[in-house]
Amino acid sequence: MKIEYLKGSNVISIAPARAQAHFPSIARVDAYWDALRNGRVMPTRGDVDPRGISDVLEYAFVLEKIAPGVARTRLAGMHLNDLMGMEVRGMPITAMFLPEGRRELQMVLESVLESPAKARLTLESDSGLTRPKLEAQMVLLPLKDERGRPTRILGALQAKGKIGRGPRRFRITTQSVEPLLSDTGPQYPMAEDRAQARTQAAEQTAAFDGAEAGTAPFLRLVHDADGSEG
Repeated sequence: MKIEYLKGSNVISIAPARAQAHFPSIARVDAYWDALRNGRVMPTRGDVDPRGISDVLEYAFVLEKIAPGVARTRLAGMHLNDLMGMEVRGMPITAMFLPEGRRELQMVLESVLESPAKARLTLESDSGLTRPKLEAQMVLLPLKDERGRPTRILGALQAKGKIGRGPRRFRITTQSVEPLLSDTGPQYPMAEDRAQARTQAAEQTAAFDGAEAGTAPFLRLVHDADGSEG
């Protein structure tokens, strides 16, 4: 239900204020990233100091771009591990989404890192006997590497409700993508590169989906991942 209020002769939506009150950790990470910009299009990965968001670290994460529309989790707070029922470091972020939401998330990731842009997503979980429905929000905020390219994402995911039995996965119900003024101009990957990236993301996500049946495949994939954080 859309709720609005009147201010003078204008009708103003109070949805953003309600979202901030309901998901304060999302607003906190967003405000921290905005402060780091300091007049720039986006901050660098080196600007991010976990102590600056120590009060909401359990909801925060850092993604690394590995192809257009494909990003893996380099760092993640405990809330994300709790939602998935396993360590999410090394996972493609699409592994936290239901199959019907993964393609849409890839398009959002492309926008965040190729345009660049900042994105806020409203999410809802799957549900079942041991899995109560969850409401959640996610924010995705681009970061530059040492060469000035947007290759990292500072993000946060906060879910409301009893987590129940993991893994919990989400679909996107609404999205807000706000383009930023690029330092280097927009980057447009070739169509074949995008197709290859989506295939790669699907294969990686399927591998992590297999971890539900046993931990060995998941642990092997994490062990093979580069352990350093750049």
